[in-house]
Amino acid sequence: MSAVGEPTSTKPYLLRAVYEWCVDNGYTPQIAVLVDAGTRVPAEHVRDGEIVLNIGPLAANRLKMGNDIIECSARFSGVARDLVIPVAAVTAIYARETGQGMSFDREKAAETSAHDGAGAPDPKDPQKPRNRPALRRIK
Repeated sequence: MSAVGEPTSTKPYLLRAVYEWCVDNGYTPQIAVLVDAGTRVPAEHVRDGEIVLNIGPLAANRLKMGNDIIECSARFSGVARDLVIPVAAVTAIYARETGQGMSFDREKAAETSAHDGAGAPDPKDPQKPRNRPALRRIK
């Protein structure tokens, strides 16, 4: 249970629900992630500060979708890599085949870390991620 007066975020529960829906319907669940200092993913696959990951059962081994962190092992160019993704950094989850899913507002923790440093994009003017379908936005 969370601190008194602060409800638990619905985001991790919604991520798990959309994941289950994708798997139950034979779709490939993918997540879009803002990469920051707390995100452990292969840097060579990050584009414009974001990475899209297939987290389906055939692609992600030992997947654990917790309330704060998503962890798994996945292969990139044949090499197994351990991934650590803060739930706060996930901006969308959707079925690759249909584009159905959910997108999420940027959370302050991910936004602050992702835009530290000189030349980083202004968080008030976020770039639109490429190759992502239009999704239902929740708050």
